[in-house]
Amino acid sequence: MNKLLLSSDTVNLDAPLFVCWFQCLVSAGLCALLSALGRRYPNVITFPEGNPFDVDIFRKILPLSILFTLMVATNNLCLKYVGVAFYYVGRSLTTVFNVVLTYILLRQKTSFKATMCCVFVVFGFLLGVDQESLTAQFSLRGTIYGVMGSFILAWYSIQTKKALVHVNQQVLLLSYYNNVYSSVFFLPLIFINGEMNAILNYEHIFAPWFISAMVLGGLCGFAIGFVTVLQIKVTSPLTHNISGTAKACAQTVIATQWYNDAKSALWWASNVIVLLASAAYTRVKQLEMQRQHERTTATQKA
Repeated sequence: MNKLLLSSDTVNLDAPLFVCWFQCLVSAGLCALLSALGRRYPNVITFPEGNPFDVDIFRKILPLSILFTLMVATNNLCLKYVGVAFYYVGRSLTTVFNVVLTYILLRQKTSFKATMCCVFVVFGFLLGVDQESLTAQFSLRGTIYGVMGSFILAWYSIQTKKALVHVNQQVLLLSYYNNVYSSVFFLPLIFINGEMNAILNYEHIFAPWFISAMVLGGLCGFAIGFVTVLQIKVTSPLTHNISGTAKACAQTVIATQWYNDAKSALWWASNVIVLLASAAYTRVKQLEMQRQHERTTATQKA
């Protein structure tokens, strides 16, 4: 859906941040509606109590909302300039950045085995970029946005765990706040990116089919954002990043079939390397956490 809105000939609107803003606005409006209905019909709809305009809440959630805004923006900008198939490779460094930020922010070191898995992820990424650069679809700008998006997503995942404490672990409430604040943050970014002329001169801006597509994109964005925060809440930032990699891999296979993209053997090899290295990293971390749990249990019994 986002690829259709961002760079298809059907829509033909060069305003990626406007699309981001509209999707956040739809999500914020949906949350506000659910909140109002929850207060009016508490036995039918349950929505956590909260006020996004509370100054104390704004101050506490602000860092996460800034990351959320940048994450959505870089995701859409990457998707605008690269094909859906290459999007997986372009965003594959999330696991690597998760390791780096875990050390910088949480002072948690990574084992040699896990580090080697990250080395292979980087190798797969570089091989993918090299192979994609041989095609007409390659975009250096899109690749840079993909790397930036990977870094911000890793940071956002870590920060989400901290922010959930301020909303009593309420995933819907955090999504509500993020989308309300991002709806404001995107406005100056739209001006800075020079999108106003494209928006004002767009002939289909009020067309029912265009508005319907934008609303549908916003609803999909809300659903993805909600599931993302929920997954981080019940598991960990690492688990979310790994599952995102697996999802993107499936997306790559589907995209190559959908768009009839013919890719080289080395291009596919880069995808396999990233996937296997990410899976190996997951297994290594799983075994490490299992051993840590066993040691903790043994210490408590002693």
